[in-house]
Amino acid sequence: MDYNTGRYRLAIPEYGRNVQKMVAFASEITDKEERNNVAKIIVDVMGQINSQNKNLEGYEQKLWNHLFIISDFKLDVESPYEKPTKEALAKRPERVAYRNSKIRYKHYGVAIQSMIDKCILLPEGDEKTAFTNALANHMKTSYLNWNIDSVNDEVITNHLKELSDDKLTLSADFSYISTAEVLAKNPSISDQRKRNGGKNKNKNSGRNRKRY
Repeated sequence: MDYNTGRYRLAIPEYGRNVQKMVAFASEITDKEERNNVAKIIVDVMGQINSQNKNLEGYEQKLWNHLFIISDFKLDVESPYEKPTKEALAKRPERVAYRNSKIRYKHYGVAIQSMIDKCILLPEGDEKTAFTNALANHMKTSYLNWNIDSVNDEVITNHLKELSDDKLTLSADFSYISTAEVLAKNPSISDQRKRNGGKNKNKNSGRNRKRY
């Protein structure tokens, strides 16, 4: 019995063994015009196999690139696009440098620190006050995502002062959103509390910090 494990390796398995055989056949055609026509037919077949991606940008060029890859770049045909090279495709992309952002409280994340920094730059007035109050409530929600057992509003206030270097102050009439309201808006937090039976499963939640 002929098993796939004993056959030659497929260059791009998603097209199947028949397409690879067609490409091998095209490579053996000596007449260039006939070889070009067969290559176009093969690309059409590949397009039918990958029809779900036909609306993607560069779709047709990708098919031609795959044709050359399947032939191990040995197929000599005229392509409507620049013929890729094995070296260019094998070249590894340049490494993307990660931002070296120091986060004092990881459960708030970089986004909240960025919003705090932007809020600090706003001129004093109603807009800055409203932004500060909204940030505090957002921080409380994020805190509850991290510590689903409990949260103390004073802790959030102190964290806001620390993260803003005492440059943001809540309005005198500000009151935090209630924990019940946070849970109602975030069912996932409420469900996790039920699964934990009121016990915090976060291993780090009880270490080196005061329980409230």
